[in-house]
Amino acid sequence: MPASDEFLRCRDQLLLLRADWARARQEFQWPRLDEFNWVHDYFDPVAATRDRTALRVVDDAGNDLSLSFATLAGRSRQVAGFLAAHGVGPGDRVLMLLGNVVPLWETMLAVIRLGGVMIPATTLLQADDLADRMARGRVKAVIAHAALTDRFATLPPAPVRIAVDAPVDGWLSYADTATASTQFRSTATTRADDLLLLYFTSGTTARPKLVAHSQQSYPVGHLSTMYWLGLRPGDVHLNLSSPGWAKHAWSCFFAPWNAEATVLAYQYDRFNARALLDQLVRCRVTTFCAPPTVWRLLIQQDLKAWPVVLRELASAGEPLNPEVIEQVRAAWGLTIRDGFGQTETTAQIGNSPGQPLKPGSMGRALPGYEVALIAPDGTRGEEGEICLDLSKRPLGLMQAYLDDPERDADAMRGGFYHTGDVATRDAAGYITYVGRTDDVFKSSGYRISPFELESVLIEHPAVAEAAVVPSPDPVRLAVPKAYVVLVAGHAPDTATAKSILAHIRARVSPYKRIRRIEFAELPKTISGKIRRVDLRRQELGRTPEAERRPQEFWEEDLTGEP
Repeated sequence: MPASDEFLRCRDQLLLLRADWARARQEFQWPRLDEFNWVHDYFDPVAATRDRTALRVVDDAGNDLSLSFATLAGRSRQVAGFLAAHGVGPGDRVLMLLGNVVPLWETMLAVIRLGGVMIPATTLLQADDLADRMARGRVKAVIAHAALTDRFATLPPAPVRIAVDAPVDGWLSYADTATASTQFRSTATTRADDLLLLYFTSGTTARPKLVAHSQQSYPVGHLSTMYWLGLRPGDVHLNLSSPGWAKHAWSCFFAPWNAEATVLAYQYDRFNARALLDQLVRCRVTTFCAPPTVWRLLIQQDLKAWPVVLRELASAGEPLNPEVIEQVRAAWGLTIRDGFGQTETTAQIGNSPGQPLKPGSMGRALPGYEVALIAPDGTRGEEGEICLDLSKRPLGLMQAYLDDPERDADAMRGGFYHTGDVATRDAAGYITYVGRTDDVFKSSGYRISPFELESVLIEHPAVAEAAVVPSPDPVRLAVPKAYVVLVAGHAPDTATAKSILAHIRARVSPYKRIRRIEFAELPKTISGKIRRVDLRRQELGRTPEAERRPQEFWEEDLTGEP
């Protein structure tokens, strides 16, 4: 069976079984592909036979541009031809420093068409980060916004440099791609296991890992993400994610286009909850995915005032607090469905459409994924590290950590891919997140989940963000300490600390309650993830006789109780 037919057969099976998780889990199998190029074998046939909008780009100034699958297919041929004319070919690596602008999607399609390798990069990167990516990524070509090209000024120049938006001395102009032929076709054969994507992880514990994905692991692997999101042909899908991070490829590229849905790109300089809600209504968005931070800001509005036509809501990036889910359900009658995956994989676990939800759970293993929970002693059980059984290797799993055999061997040890995340699973298969393996700790012999305590903290009206880490204690070995960022208008004083501690005491068992609070900014990666490793290191470096810091409060000081 041709690769295109095999891919469509699997895609259509998941669309048919989108509300029948049990059958989808039982019947779905990943396609077996030898040669595969997602653009040639899938996107081009869709463009030739479906008159649908593939991409719509809007902003708050009133700009609104829609492009069909056919238009994007033609433009990607022009960009591919332009790249090829300047020496970029199969296997060559192209770094893209672009925001949510049309050239980003055109270039991604063009690089796939060429059989090249994409290295998406966030526009937040500065010269040092770019130097690391250029060197370790062995970059052949750079495509960047003209306003960002100065960040490359001190770096060894890439053989091919292309500036978008305006002319730049020493750089080719992206505008010249418009004069290239729309008939370009690569003559190279693309094998399914050829390299396609290189992603640098956000580096919450160490320097960024270089994740390698193939021509099938993301393009085909994101059928699981399509299934989790509940996407259908003709949907308008909005995902709030910046280019350079894997979630953008998940939900702004492969998953919606696998379903023949429209990708809605919303450009904004500064996030505004009301403006976002206006766009949800105006653009008649049917499926919407946003990180927990955005959902927490949205529920501060009167959601009932916006007559949305939404059908599916999702959240990813980190587990979502139950309180937020309940507030959205009360306003819109829709449930935000949580899911779990990584840069290294597509969606592994999720609450899929039409299935009963268990409060606090991320859901169940998605079609195509065999999830095992592995205890520290290596045994399988109902609590442990989330792992993937390599004897049933999912297509959506990365090829490797590129050029890092030690990290790769550690991640793939014992016949399992190890995610580094800990969870529990109930008898019905629902998986509940506990925390990162290096974040979970013990206090008085009890296992403490930072995420569980952070979920309770965030429910306090004064708490905007929080991170819980172990703080050394001579009696309990360690006690939970919370670093807290306050909502504007709340003072970092004794009264606020007492209120937060009382809130915790009323909601969690004594053995795991937070006993220390410090009001401070949280260290974060460039992608916005909290670096708890820095906070743990800060706590472990303190001596028992160390004085309280100015905005640090201990429970025994406030209550007189040990």
